[in-house]
Amino acid sequence: MATTDRQATTLALAHALSAAERGLAVIPLSRTKLPALRSPHRDDPAPAPCHGECGRPGHGVYDASTDPARIRELFAAAPWATGYGIACGLPPHHLIGVDLDTKSETDSSAALRELALRHLFTIPPTVVVLTPSGGRHLWLSGPPDVVVPNSAGRLAPGIDIRGAGGYLVGPGSRTRHGAYAAAPGTAHLAPAACPPALLRLLLPPPRPHRPAPAHATTDAHGRGLVQFVLAAHEGQRNTRLFWAACRAYEDGIGAALVDPLVEAALDTGLTEREARATIASAARMTGHRP
Repeated sequence: MATTDRQATTLALAHALSAAERGLAVIPLSRTKLPALRSPHRDDPAPAPCHGECGRPGHGVYDASTDPARIRELFAAAPWATGYGIACGLPPHHLIGVDLDTKSETDSSAALRELALRHLFTIPPTVVVLTPSGGRHLWLSGPPDVVVPNSAGRLAPGIDIRGAGGYLVGPGSRTRHGAYAAAPGTAHLAPAACPPALLRLLLPPPRPHRPAPAHATTDAHGRGLVQFVLAAHEGQRNTRLFWAACRAYEDGIGAALVDPLVEAALDTGLTEREARATIASAARMTGHRP
């Protein structure tokens, strides 16, 4: 390995450890911005879904950790890493990344300003990371009981969102196209709370309401939502429950489905307190009283 690569790896590890001290879970990245460690199941003829339960590294964002010893192990297993990724959606910050891209023909910064004016929100002072292509990553903090999904261009052309299951390239990382760096005056900041009006825009859009007999809707659609929750595996449980509860409230069967959804969530391994908190959050986000 060239000396410059070794230096880049050493610097990436140092930056990753510094981020972990701030409560940000990290993974090593290659120069392509992809996770540096390949899946240990890549040669399995019929790999079963695994998010690290096997105990081996190579599960992408599911490897993310704030433990310095674990981070050193991951970088030791990937000596070609020149950057690090910061997992979104995890405590304590529940990070949401707003990626303002420069590759589209649309001015993403102007698009965000237009959204802010239209929906009456302001982006508070927060961490801003400058990308090699001239783009910006805005770091925001979400509520602990709300799952923000990843999306590309849904908010506006040129604006991508990194949420649960996604990651942001950390400042200090080096890629094929250059280095990522914190914008002057923002490195010391903590991720600012996501404005509620923006948070509502980041959640999946409500499905069109189709009036139907109450008993038919509750029976057929309700069973489908409960089955959706029951099919969740570890790492998806809160996300699926929140999504199902949002759909239930939007379709007018939320109150009737609370107990069945709680029972389904208990079967997946959530506690009753966790399940009811997630459902209550879905009720609030869809404009209903829990």
